[in-house]
Amino acid sequence: MALLKSSWLWRQTSVLKRWKLNWCDLWIDGSLCFYKSDNRRELEHRVSLKLACIDVQSGQECGGVTPPESNPRENLIVVHLMDGSTLNLCANSEDESIAWKLTLLQTRRNPVFTYDPYDDSYQAVPLNSRHTVYITPGAGPGTHQVVVQRDPFDGVVEHLALGMLAGMAAGAAMRSFLWMPLFFC
Repeated sequence: MALLKSSWLWRQTSVLKRWKLNWCDLWIDGSLCFYKSDNRRELEHRVSLKLACIDVQSGQECGGVTPPESNPRENLIVVHLMDGSTLNLCANSEDESIAWKLTLLQTRRNPVFTYDPYDDSYQAVPLNSRHTVYITPGAGPGTHQVVVQRDPFDGVVEHLALGMLAGMAAGAAMRSFLWMPLFFC
């Protein structure tokens, strides 16, 4: 999975409303992960932005949130979630706060598309842990080529269940045909 952005961010806890410094990773599938340290061994919290995020605000837009000590209000980032809760973050500078806001909004809105040359069309790819994503520089400046490698066993269970159902239907039909000569005697 491709990493879009990572740095140290202050995160306000939901229960005691105190600020904790966490290493934060934003992945291309929309997962916003918080770790205790930058070695990424102990996951503290994870938010799926593609499913849960409504809006992202930064700086003076964040009303009612007090930043941690020695940080100005311009460093704040507030992520509004679907369940009505908010995720309050604070960056180290105003520029970093704006960069996080733009990256969070871009991740939330932009799906990944793959090109199907047989249909001459683009299809949205749902990114999850079973897909591998590679991002390579494209032909021109500012363009990127995204290659999604799907799991080869994706959909095997559905095909197996459909095959079993078809086999049972064929067996029932064959069984009724075997008894048919006895009914006409």
